[in-house]
Amino acid sequence: MSFPLLTATAVLPAVGAVATAAVPAARRTAAKWLALLVSLATLVLAIVVMVRFDPGGARYQLTESHAWIADFGVRYELGVDGIAVVLIALTALLMPFIILAGWNDADPLETGSKRWRPTQGFFALILAVEAMVVISFEATDVFLFYIFFEAMLIPMYFLIGGFGDRAHAQGEEAASTQRSYAAVKFLLYNLVGGLIMLAAVIGLYTVAGNFSLAEIAQARANGTLHMATSTERWLFLGFFFAFAVKAPLWPLHTWLPNAMQESTAPVAVLITAVVDKVGTFAMLRFCLQLFPEASKWATPTILVLALISIIYGALLAVGQRDIKRLVAYASISHFGFIILGIFAMTSQGQSGATLYMVNHGISTAALMLVAGFLISRRGSRLIADYGGVQKVAPVLAGTFLIGGLATLSLPGLAPFVSEFLVLVGTFTRYPAIGIIATFGIVLAALYTLVLYQRTMTGPVKPAVATMPDLKARELLVVAPLIVLLIFLGVYPKPVTDIVNPAVKQTMSDVHKTDPKPAVEAAK
Repeated sequence: MSFPLLTATAVLPAVGAVATAAVPAARRTAAKWLALLVSLATLVLAIVVMVRFDPGGARYQLTESHAWIADFGVRYELGVDGIAVVLIALTALLMPFIILAGWNDADPLETGSKRWRPTQGFFALILAVEAMVVISFEATDVFLFYIFFEAMLIPMYFLIGGFGDRAHAQGEEAASTQRSYAAVKFLLYNLVGGLIMLAAVIGLYTVAGNFSLAEIAQARANGTLHMATSTERWLFLGFFFAFAVKAPLWPLHTWLPNAMQESTAPVAVLITAVVDKVGTFAMLRFCLQLFPEASKWATPTILVLALISIIYGALLAVGQRDIKRLVAYASISHFGFIILGIFAMTSQGQSGATLYMVNHGISTAALMLVAGFLISRRGSRLIADYGGVQKVAPVLAGTFLIGGLATLSLPGLAPFVSEFLVLVGTFTRYPAIGIIATFGIVLAALYTLVLYQRTMTGPVKPAVATMPDLKARELLVVAPLIVLLIFLGVYPKPVTDIVNPAVKQTMSDVHKTDPKPAVEAAK
């Protein structure tokens, strides 16, 4: 039997989480290094997965299939297509930076304090989330996917509620209350979505008789599985609702600003750059493949909701006074672009949406982690408490600027390519929606540049006059992300070559072809 590479990629961080949690309480530094080494080893496995994946080969590769709960048709089935491969690579890539950025976030609050933040638990929970996200990208059994789609809520709940941001102006008691509120809101929203999806998963089993994604899709293609129109639509809505909460899509987005505001910067990155991608990925893998006709039926409504997310999220970002909430609302706008690309039902749109998932993860990580370094120095999340930072910490200000410019999709940086593809793919089929969506770019420039102007330029405020610049560990976190943003902005081909064949297969699932140009090219 060949080496179970996909299982190893998910099991390694899970085992690392248990080992990190078991490190003695006094060995905090050892726990940090163990978590970092496990994340680096997982990255190596993810690279091996990417190298071994053949974009021109079978749809699902490196497959594993074993009987699990035979009486209910549940199997342990794993497999990756091009979309899953790049998202696994993104997850594994970001984890070492998340761990390095949060190196001191779970240390004791003060020297000699009896109140300890469990360092081992913090890093163990991060690795546990990584394991669950990776196996969610790999699962081709619907029930297996559902288990880990829901299970990842547990470590995320404790990361939000138990390890919140220390930069709180209202004292520790108020901070604890707000962290608990944000964690419970996150959990309730996602649990409701998950329970609705569970009903749809059970309904799918009663119709199909098994949970295998490949078998169900093949049966539908062969005409051996007939699903009534109303049944397909209800099942689609059950799946889509859960994914729209996770994504998040307006109006199911309200948990995200609270969760990101109250989390540490690394956990905020974990939420929006890693965990939320499971929602948009699942729309491509499950909604379109299992329910093609219902996906086309729901497309007009979903496009309108995505458009509202783009404009609404950007408008609210413009008016924010809190740095983290600004990034949260900007992410809601960006997820609107991703969902717009998915349901534009064009190859450019879906390729752009997948590339957007990757590029958004890198750009948001760069911006939010630098913002976290900034906030930890000043002890405040409020934009008004900053000014003139570029004069005292030019490297910090410069990296913050590049992260911000990537967020507004400046040409030459990675998000521009993906946003351009999404808009082109949308415009070719839905020109009015494509035109309105471009206003999100204008608003992105506004909230990003205003944020930079208010925090980094102008007179140096007394509270930031002695602010230190980025240290070696912080530069080690930020510099590779900046390099990736530039590289993928200039040369996105390595990612698109992997993604495009999977997108063509998804387009075939929904029986869609790209619209022909209105004017034929001259021969």
